Amino acid sequence: MSVDITELNKYKHIHLIGIGGISMSAIAETLKNWNFKVTGSDLSQSAITDNLNAHGIKTTIGHDLESAKSADLIIYSAAINEQDPEMVIAKENNIPLIGRGEFVGYLTKLYKEAICISGTHGKTTTTSMISVCFVEAEKDPSIEVGALLNAIGGNYRVGNSEYFILESCEYKGNFLKFFPNTEVILNIDNDHLDYYKTFENIVKTFNEFASLLDENGLLVTNADDENCLNLKNYTKGKFITYGIQNQNADFVAKNIKFDNNGFPYFEVYKKDELLGTIFLSVAGNHNVLNSLATVAVCDYYGIEFTTIQTALKKFTGAERRLEFKGKIKNDTVSIFDDYAHHPTEIEATVNAILNKKYNESWVVFQPHTYSRTKNHLNEFAESISKFDNIILLDIYAAREQNTYDISTQDLADKIESLGKKVIYMPDFDEVVSHLKSNVKENDIIITLGAGTVTKIGPMLLK
Repeated sequence: MSVDITELNKYKHIHLIGIGGISMSAIAETLKNWNFKVTGSDLSQSAITDNLNAHGIKTTIGHDLESAKSADLIIYSAAINEQDPEMVIAKENNIPLIGRGEFVGYLTKLYKEAICISGTHGKTTTTSMISVCFVEAEKDPSIEVGALLNAIGGNYRVGNSEYFILESCEYKGNFLKFFPNTEVILNIDNDHLDYYKTFENIVKTFNEFASLLDENGLLVTNADDENCLNLKNYTKGKFITYGIQNQNADFVAKNIKFDNNGFPYFEVYKKDELLGTIFLSVAGNHNVLNSLATVAVCDYYGIEFTTIQTALKKFTGAERRLEFKGKIKNDTVSIFDDYAHHPTEIEATVNAILNKKYNESWVVFQPHTYSRTKNHLNEFAESISKFDNIILLDIYAAREQNTYDISTQDLADKIESLGKKVIYMPDFDEVVSHLKSNVKENDIIITLGAGTVTKIGPMLLK
């Protein structure tokens, strides 16, 4: 049944299938805030589903056929297929259905300034950085970000201004359904090959995203990335660049240094004009780039540089982005948790911790999806081998079945072929026991991946 999304208010009861996803939960909370009756279902219980129930949004673990049948509108996540029982019953009862991407696209139409942050890596952090700057500048933005952000007390914010700051994912071309006024494209890399098949298709999709802007729009992109520079040929909007290596960019970082925590500080130039020094409270050169993108966007929207400085200094990172979890071994061993699940992201994490003070590094890595592990096996081995001590968990399947003839043992073998020792240990309790027995004072532990590996840090701390 077709959805008349331009008249959202006629749908009194909205049901979300896959409500436990970070974006779906933000939609649910926003709709509840707008006084809709909201229900949802998800296959897995999590802190997100617990939080939704606590906020009065009835969230069922498993299928909720009754709510699906009685709803006026159903929103479903990209992970839901046509055979899902709630989808089937909705079609049998002529309940209007709309995908998450299309619905978020409708939301972008509601705002005069929809600021959409995309790219293969760094979306969550950069969306968070821009968000905290707009909040600091008292611009009262609405926000949807792909992780919990302390500054807004969650993964969404409902504001009362013309600004909507939105993390915009490229998976299955979802962001092509949006109506952006400003786009940030951070980088273009090889990922989601289960859908895109080739890197050329990925580049083509980002080019299409850039072409969505009209002559009044703004595209901010990374001058250190050749494919991003080429986006100028695909947009009618104003084109602003930033970079570290490319000194011809509009915004450039110079004299980058690091403190004892591995946090960078650097001078920011707009063309040849020194704007001032940024001090970050997150580690890594990749975050210098993310903050330059933030400066470029905020400068365009008239936010004072001193306000940007204050906001970025306060920003200590989004959830699961090299997030400090605590210390063990007489408070000498620091535990960090990171969402990195692509070789480029792992490389950035390795480089980020190099500027920290520690003895040896320990990584517990959980590969994410069979297709990604298969397609990037060599690159995963090379990036993971840069840690001193390596523990591998089973592949986290997420949305996939193992039709790829791949296992964690294949990754372990590949790493060992590079001359590095690896422990393949799928049982979480055994991992915790091994770490407790073997880490030494002043070592550092990183749990790495987009799945359930995040449980290991809290288990260690207990």
